[in-house]
Amino acid sequence: MGNLQWSALEYEEKERSKDWFWALGIIVVTSSITAIIFGNYFFAVLLVLGGLLLGFFATKKPDTVNYELNDRGLKIRTLLYPYSNIKSFWVQIDTTGEINLKPTLFIKTERVFMPVITIPINHDIAEEIRSAMLFKNVSEEEMREHPSHLIMESLGF
Repeated sequence: MGNLQWSALEYEEKERSKDWFWALGIIVVTSSITAIIFGNYFFAVLLVLGGLLLGFFATKKPDTVNYELNDRGLKIRTLLYPYSNIKSFWVQIDTTGEINLKPTLFIKTERVFMPVITIPINHDIAEEIRSAMLFKNVSEEEMREHPSHLIMESLGF
């Protein structure tokens, strides 16, 4: 098996209008004032910091991430996930053309925090990735995006 390399954006960039930032500011300010009225100063500070960070990350441009599937495992940037640490995988492609699913590779690892890694892929290498994972005896298990991810996406995050 040869090395299979591809790159993708860290996340899908969304264009946010000025109204989105105004709404964020209004929600943060009113929530903070409400927290102060109820005497919860720590929560008010936490809301302001969270709002500032959310605004900062909303304007940040996504980085390009390099992926490599080689004989030892899956390499994401400089981090290697050996095949022995990968519990299962799923290659999601839209075969019907009706649902409009993005080609995605799901990897379930042994990590306790965020055990499922979602990786965007190109449609033309999806079958090669599936064959390589099956060749390395990684079990195939159907996975989907978490509903909270879909909710956050619909809210513009």
